[in-house]
Amino acid sequence: MLDELAKAGRYLGQTMRLMVGMPEYSTYVTHREQTHPGEPIMTYQEFFRERQEARYGGKVGRCC
Repeated sequence: MLDELAKAGRYLGQTMRLMVGMPEYSTYVTHREQTHPGEPIMTYQEFFRERQEARYGGKVGRCC
């Protein structure tokens, strides 16, 4: 039961991140390790910055 609750929490967290456009870093790392072995993997900071730029075109919306 506790294991199922933890699993549900992980899925909920993943869903919330995807809803706001923030993909899972762990999913990215797993993909890179499985499909591109030996190639460099971005750090979390690089990954986050790259995803922001891809989504917003390097522009952060502000009123001023």
